[in-house]
Amino acid sequence: MNDVAALAGVSHQTVSRVLNEHPSVRPATRERVLEAIATLGYRPNLAARALVTRRTGTLGVITPATALFGPTSTLVAFEQAARDAGFYVSVATLRAFSGDEVVAAVEHFLAQGVDGVVVVAPRSGTVDAVSGVHVPVPVVLVSSGREGVDLPTVSVDQVAGGRLATEHLLASGRGSVLHVAGPQDWYDARDRLRGWQDALEAAGAPVRAHPARGWSAADGHAVGLELLRAGLPDAVFAANDQLALGLLAAFGQAGVRVPQDVAVVGFDDEPGTAFYSPPLTTVRQGFDELGRRAVQAVADALTGGQPAQQSIAPELVVRRSSASSEPPTAPERLDSASCDR
Repeated sequence: MNDVAALAGVSHQTVSRVLNEHPSVRPATRERVLEAIATLGYRPNLAARALVTRRTGTLGVITPATALFGPTSTLVAFEQAARDAGFYVSVATLRAFSGDEVVAAVEHFLAQGVDGVVVVAPRSGTVDAVSGVHVPVPVVLVSSGREGVDLPTVSVDQVAGGRLATEHLLASGRGSVLHVAGPQDWYDARDRLRGWQDALEAAGAPVRAHPARGWSAADGHAVGLELLRAGLPDAVFAANDQLALGLLAAFGQAGVRVPQDVAVVGFDDEPGTAFYSPPLTTVRQGFDELGRRAVQAVADALTGGQPAQQSIAPELVVRRSSASSEPPTAPERLDSASCDR
């Protein structure tokens, strides 16, 4: 910093103010300092700064070791939001959220001097494992399984998403809506099923669920074959887009028309769902907002904020797979806009 100050013709304190984006530095002076920094290749010594501020600017993230769309999208969104807010991110992926694994991950982060820990907790038992570990830095949960937890939590309202999908299908003229549920050891799967059930009970419609063995398109395809043998409902709400993709494949192979014979709605709005055959109606989760809220929750906790539970509203994205059950008045013409309906 002394070298930068000498080259720019300013004081050591002015260089510090520029680095910390202090508003009292004149633009011309700031520009000289930044040019000197670029010329000398100066980089702040983060270890030295941490000794002074007691902060490393690093957040730890504990997340399941999975490539599934939801947890992966949450991690990416959080990392980007953290970087935008000036934090670095250290990641620990766990195959099982046992107490021992959580403790080991937390100890790893504390050895790095992290300022806070974020836990992406999609499966049952995860929240209990985290709650049972003493952590001397702020901890924020990204999970819909948050009942009875005295920690800041951020989540997308999965119950509202299940309700949105089901109410949409009922409003389009479908008398029965079967739910292909995700694995019930996942908090999100439980909440989507609950939202579906709430909407059907409110409408006085029959409640019938068909649990899947997993989240994959192969699981959805297997359920689709079972439904073809047992008899098709008017509509199917699948717990995620991959299950819906498997259903569409099974129905298409059997000559079942979607949406004429059965309507299908998914969940997540994965990339490519607008190009399924037919384009898939789905529920979009606001992962970018989820990441921003999680970072802000850590920042608030670092300044003494009280634990709060935040919920983000999902969005229904309507496309052709859930078109009205009324027969079309004229043959549908495929054009460049049809993939968005």
